[in-house]
This record gives sequence, C-alpha cells and structure tokens, in this order.
Amino acid sequence: MALTAPTRTTPAARRRDADGMAVASFVLGLIGLLLFNAVFGPCAIVLGTLAIARQTERRGRALLGLTLGFIDVILLVVLVTLDNTVFWQFG
Repeated sequence: MALTAPTRTTPAARRRDADGMAVASFVLGLIGLLLFNAVFGPCAIVLGTLAIARQTERRGRALLGLTLGFIDVILLVVLVTLDNTVFWQFG
C-alpha cells in the first residue's frame, strides 16, 4: 500500500465546482416548485450559499437558485399551514 500526497485543488477547479453548484442550485430550486419542495428547497439553499461563498462566476444563477429554494420552503410552510399536507395540485 503506497502512500500518496494529498491532492490539492487548484483555484480553477474550485471555481468550476462552484459553477456546478450554482447550476445545481438553480435546477433543484426550479424542480422544488413542483416536486418534493421539502427536500429540494433546502438543498438549493445550501448549494446556492456554497457557490456564492466559493465565488462562482455564475453568481446570478446561484442567487436565483437561492431565491427559488426560499420560495420552495415558503410554499411548504403555506401548504402545511393551510391544508395540513405537503402536496399541491392544479384544479
């Protein structure tokens, strides 16, 4: 068993990871409006916050994902308060 030195990420790799987090935050926040807002909303908030903290180049997308995540959580609270359920449907 050979010991290897720990790998260090370059700033470009960290920024690329942060860009991926920003996109994932947006997608999860958008999906959370329709499905599983109890799961996808908080995930979108966490990923958006991490992307902004890691100085993503896609800051607008991270902020949009963060906003959609908060809307998901607010929608969940409203649904639980009004209908005593976490599901909603059109019609």
